[in-house]
Amino acid sequence: MRLKGKVALITGAASGIGAAAVERFLAEGCSVCLCDIQDDAGEALAERLGEQTMYVHCNVTREDSVAAAIDAAIERFGQLDILFNSAGIVGAVGPVATTPGDEWRFSIEVLLNGAFYCTKHAARVMQPRRTGSIINMASTAGLMGGLGPHAYTAAKHGVVGLTKNVACELAGSNVRVNAIAAASMATPMVANVLTGDPGNIEKAKEMLGEASPLRGRPGLAEDVANAALWLASDESGYTTGHTLTTDAGFTIGATTEGPAFAEYQPMIREAGQAGLPDQD
Repeated sequence: MRLKGKVALITGAASGIGAAAVERFLAEGCSVCLCDIQDDAGEALAERLGEQTMYVHCNVTREDSVAAAIDAAIERFGQLDILFNSAGIVGAVGPVATTPGDEWRFSIEVLLNGAFYCTKHAARVMQPRRTGSIINMASTAGLMGGLGPHAYTAAKHGVVGLTKNVACELAGSNVRVNAIAAASMATPMVANVLTGDPGNIEKAKEMLGEASPLRGRPGLAEDVANAALWLASDESGYTTGHTLTTDAGFTIGATTEGPAFAEYQPMIREAGQAGLPDQD
């Protein structure tokens, strides 16, 4: 019961990482407001999980929709302690020279501006209470280049920067702001990219497990949900402005093959000489 008595609002809550976080938070005693544009899936999930949840239609590209969702959560549960900005899309895909401007703009609206709107209105209600945890969904594509489409990568770098900057502002109000940078998670969005079918999670797990630096271990939505749980809980009470990776070590250079020079050989010295120098 690490979140007992707390209230969370989770965007993108109808499927994937968001839905996993809803169930994880609920199991730890939290009341949860599920927000999404997938109304049928969101309403069904809230109905299945019971009275400690509610579903609110929320389009994160519209500030008025975000503000209304946060107000609805407070009206139902009386407070807001946790925000998890999990809503996301792959967005515009393709070479920079041919990326349509309208697709670029919409991608940024969902992935970056949506996080801003949610953070803005969560801060509005958290600062007066002088408590709260805001968690932004970033990506390893927000820490490195070459991992995702241009709009997605630019937006996720922006999310990491937004996280750090807002953490500096809100620290004095005891509101913490952190991010999670995930890589290659077996979610419907990734399954669709890998297999063409968002429902083929098992095939995605198999493919991701084969490519994982942690041999045979794919990334799961539950891995991100567990990271979000720690950032949401008082256990991370001295942590703010941090981007926590759930990536099997990819961003530190871990690979399926292992590091270079993994096998023993005599040490290499100057001018191609090997072994320890003569000590005489």
